[in-house]
Amino acid sequence: MQWLASVIFTSYLFVWTPLYGLFYMAASLFLSFHGRYKLARFWARSILGGLKLICRLDCRVEGMENIPPEPGVFFMKHSSAWETIAQMALLPPLVWVMKREVLRIPIVGWSCQFAGSIAIDRKSGSTAVTQILAQGKERFERGAWVMVFPEGTRLPFGETRKYGVSGALLAVECNKLIVPIAHNAGYFWGRRSLIKKPGTITVRIGPPIQTAGRDPRDINADAQTWIEANVISTKLG
Repeated sequence: MQWLASVIFTSYLFVWTPLYGLFYMAASLFLSFHGRYKLARFWARSILGGLKLICRLDCRVEGMENIPPEPGVFFMKHSSAWETIAQMALLPPLVWVMKREVLRIPIVGWSCQFAGSIAIDRKSGSTAVTQILAQGKERFERGAWVMVFPEGTRLPFGETRKYGVSGALLAVECNKLIVPIAHNAGYFWGRRSLIKKPGTITVRIGPPIQTAGRDPRDINADAQTWIEANVISTKLG
């Protein structure tokens, strides 16, 4: 039955998203960044609501009090498609760093452009870092947080890799805090799995990490240590 529920939810996701995307793009022509974000949040919450209703997969968030009022940089674990949706439903207004290829996806990619996402060519090396620094500063001026998936790609649950330096550099250059976020979504919704296991995803938001005057590599080490330790503890309950 969980297989059937997963198929029904996936169908809902792939039908509702482009339909809402068309409305979102049309409405965005008349809205500010924050107005567009409210529309994106409605879509994200409708998807999470469908996930809970159809697949019996819910979520809970711990540590919201750790998010400071002034926008900074989020570092979030990347092990599922879930967090790419949930970030908009659970967190303050943000833009996210993503690979440029996503912009080629009809409706979805175009909607990401309206949302102010920072699209980079991951193969361009230092050029990609320059793009994040320039665009990130502009997004901060809009009052947006910048979401970075520092591993650069989705990894199987329980795995990690060296963090990219661009997010830490952006925080140092703009004197912003980094807020680390761990979760166990990959356990319930695998990166290449159709099945969505029932249960409750735990999202844990950590204390802000100071970046002023620090080496980005040291910042990454602190963030990765906290995130990976809390991914394990969320799975253990």
